[in-house]
Amino acid sequence: MTGTAPRPPRRSALLRATTAAAVAVPLCTAGWFGWRALDHSGPAGATAAPAASAPAASSPTADPASAPPAPTATDQPGTADPGAPADGTAAPLTPPVAPPPSTTPAAEAPSAPADAAVLTGRTVLLDPGHNPGNSAHTAEINRQVDIGNARKECDTTGTETNAGYTEAEYTLDVSRRARALLAARGATVVLVQDGDRPWGPCVDERARAGADAHADVAVSVHGDGGPANGSGFHVIMPARVVAGKADNAAIVAPSRRLGLLLRDRFHAATGEPYADYIAKDGLDTRSDLGGLNLSTVPKVFIECGNMRNSTDAKRMTDPQWRQQAARGIADALTAFLTTQEKTEER
Repeated sequence: MTGTAPRPPRRSALLRATTAAAVAVPLCTAGWFGWRALDHSGPAGATAAPAASAPAASSPTADPASAPPAPTATDQPGTADPGAPADGTAAPLTPPVAPPPSTTPAAEAPSAPADAAVLTGRTVLLDPGHNPGNSAHTAEINRQVDIGNARKECDTTGTETNAGYTEAEYTLDVSRRARALLAARGATVVLVQDGDRPWGPCVDERARAGADAHADVAVSVHGDGGPANGSGFHVIMPARVVAGKADNAAIVAPSRRLGLLLRDRFHAATGEPYADYIAKDGLDTRSDLGGLNLSTVPKVFIECGNMRNSTDAKRMTDPQWRQQAARGIADALTAFLTTQEKTEER
């Protein structure tokens, strides 16, 4: 049907508009209260933290080392690890005490001293135990040398994991990583050997290296070859030895302070437990090590784990864990050089 419908009175149109508005206001108000009821972000005015502020997760296979280039491919951070399990699977971090923090050089910045130059003017000696070339120079390393109260072999080949990752490779890698961290804090860092020698040096030369470098402190880095059912790390401190050409009386007390700091900082950085097959509470005192008997600067050894134990081997062959081990060593040396001398009986 065509045509034009009659226009409604103007008063009726106004009435309908007024009624619609009156209904719309309560409905909007109810909707607002409903939205607030679903908002769990906190009091009015609070805003959610932007997602971009969350720290990025570290890749478990990435090598976070910032150490100088190594002379061989097996020592290069980020390369295939010769100590990985034979089936090719990744070696997960499985510390029995507490999972070690996932760290990268960038993420470690907050744990470094506030003053980046806190170690300026200080010299640290790092002694990577053994040498990757020792196995090819058995005649040289078997030569007997004087350690003050006895005679011992010049050096040994060290131990290795069941998969063939050697102690010499481990100690060199961790020492390079610790060197980078300490240098970033202003220290002058000297390595007894940096993969630049075909073998050695002998233990008596390693002991003299601290004095030769005018070092304030020294640490010898090792991995142990204990029983397969034993795990954990321990720190070896010097017993007092005054015999023959050895006289370490002046360094025994400061070395003990260093040993306590190293035990605590290494444990905190890595989650590695104290050794359950040797030493006591992660500490041992010995008089049969030429590197300690003949040293004239405070010095200790650290056996970072048992490379013959499958759990320890998984950690020690993981580049990320080795970075944490290096940080524990660097933190202990930093604390030793920047805090008041005090030996606590613990």
